[in-house]
Amino acid sequence: MTFRAPAGGPSRRELLALAGLSGLGLPAQAARPGSGPAKVLRYAIRIAETGFDPARISDLYSRTITAHIFEGLYTYDHLARPARLKPLVAEGMPEVSEDFRVWTMRVRPGIYFSADPAFKGQRRELVAEDFVYSWKRFADPEVASPSWSEVDELGILGLAEYRAALLKSKSPFDYDKPIEGLRALDRYTLQIRLKETRPRLMEVFAQIDTYGAVAREVIEAYPGQAMEHPVGTGPFVLGAWRRSSLITLDRNPDYRERYYDAQPAPDDKEGQALLARYKGRRLPMVDQVQVAIIEESQPRWLSFLNRQFDFLERTPEDFIQQALPQGKLAPNLARQGIQAYRALLADVLFTVFNMDDPVVGGYTPARVALRRAIALATDCRREISLARRGQAIPAQSPYIPHTTAYDANYKSEMGDFDPARAKALLDLYGYRDRDGDGWREDPDGRQLVLESLTTPDGFQRQIDELWQKNLAAVGLRVQFRTGKWPENFKALRAGHYMIWSLALSAAKPDAQDALASFHSGHIGASNFARFRLEAMDRLFDQAGGLPDGPQRQALFRESKRLATAYMPYKYRGHRYVTDLAHPWVQGYRRPLFWQHWWEFVDIEGAPPAPPA
Repeated sequence: MTFRAPAGGPSRRELLALAGLSGLGLPAQAARPGSGPAKVLRYAIRIAETGFDPARISDLYSRTITAHIFEGLYTYDHLARPARLKPLVAEGMPEVSEDFRVWTMRVRPGIYFSADPAFKGQRRELVAEDFVYSWKRFADPEVASPSWSEVDELGILGLAEYRAALLKSKSPFDYDKPIEGLRALDRYTLQIRLKETRPRLMEVFAQIDTYGAVAREVIEAYPGQAMEHPVGTGPFVLGAWRRSSLITLDRNPDYRERYYDAQPAPDDKEGQALLARYKGRRLPMVDQVQVAIIEESQPRWLSFLNRQFDFLERTPEDFIQQALPQGKLAPNLARQGIQAYRALLADVLFTVFNMDDPVVGGYTPARVALRRAIALATDCRREISLARRGQAIPAQSPYIPHTTAYDANYKSEMGDFDPARAKALLDLYGYRDRDGDGWREDPDGRQLVLESLTTPDGFQRQIDELWQKNLAAVGLRVQFRTGKWPENFKALRAGHYMIWSLALSAAKPDAQDALASFHSGHIGASNFARFRLEAMDRLFDQAGGLPDGPQRQALFRESKRLATAYMPYKYRGHRYVTDLAHPWVQGYRRPLFWQHWWEFVDIEGAPPAPPA
């Protein structure tokens, strides 16, 4: 979610974080020998990281960091629109059997992990066995990976069976045990064998923030500390870290020779201009990236204007009219050479209901009616207009812009605001105000109080207040339980909540991930609602093995109908974002599904000192 600062201005914590930026020193390895001052990219994110172990994280903010430290077999062409896959550490594209069940890939020789004491002074080459080990970690019960359900769904031969046996026997994971479907055929050749047809497996390989290779020596050298000690083959290494405050990544001094190259569409003027300017430049082009964590929007906005940050990711909604009045860059910003980049995100805003909760969960007509009434009483267009300053479009289904099942012309009850129909549903199923206090009771006469998780920031309070008024208008009372985002997310995954509102970003072009939000096998992971419906499970299983085409699209359409009928999620909107950059930040282009972009930007010319 994005957040709005309270009218009183930045908190003491935000001011301290900003003050700390000015005193940062650059580690020696960040310098570019013989090339003048180090090139440093400085910006802030809104939510604190949880850690940097690819197998243990699922939040966007941590994954943004890991995407620059670790590397996977494949990636996306940085300039291609629509998205196009290309090798990263793989030597060429995979060899795939006709039934898409056997995938064979070769790791390019001569790629090395960044230096670490775990390697005992030796250069450590990336090999196929590193991917075998990294993927086995998702199945290790002790790791408790939130990505296990996605890996499990792929059907790697023998992996789920071994995990099930360990859960039964309580034995530790034996990483030396051969797994039939996950093998290193030789030093550089990896082969994955699957139970079912998986035509889009490459899109999983390209999620380098999650499926990047880790080294076994590092994991074993720092037991229980993988979240704090990331070591990969990527263009950056972790330099300094003050938890929930500041993360510094330095250019990897041992990074291989990798050069700017891409294939934008012939009619893509912006992409062609970037390619002409940077083709052949060695990556990364900056020496260091400093990422501050500042939750409130006002200090992030002011620090960008004061040149304490070079880049403002996602201009806060409460300042969008100052930045882009009437959709054009403000003259005072344009005079400074500030650049604006506006895009429709591959994400969706939603409210999730815990289907295991005794108040809002369940599949009986009365509980379904309650969730649908809450959805009908929610004025998403007002939220978009007032709180989000018009920077979103209403959502009509679970599916996300830029993915295969998204249809801009689709319309459903999911996008309706109809308080009269909400009241009629509540009346019909026995949610009435029996004692005359203005609030409806449960059909059995008990007090009905909804509870939603929330976060302690001004923008979210504005969203909450609008929603609270919406529900009060139909006689429903909602209270809020405030916590930091990481703590709320833990409660969400554990099922210790009733309602929460947040956002989901697409990690790949295929829509299967959105459908996974309804699959019973993904409970505790991407199925935040803990939804269980056999018909939806069948749709998910069928869609996974089908090639793209009319038959698969029909499955997605049926899933939209079931999602609206049972309403475990109320999808509210898809966001527009505007990123801002000072003129010395060059080469930026917002990625669609991938998180890594730092290596593709340059700092050209020394940034002027912040105003006194």
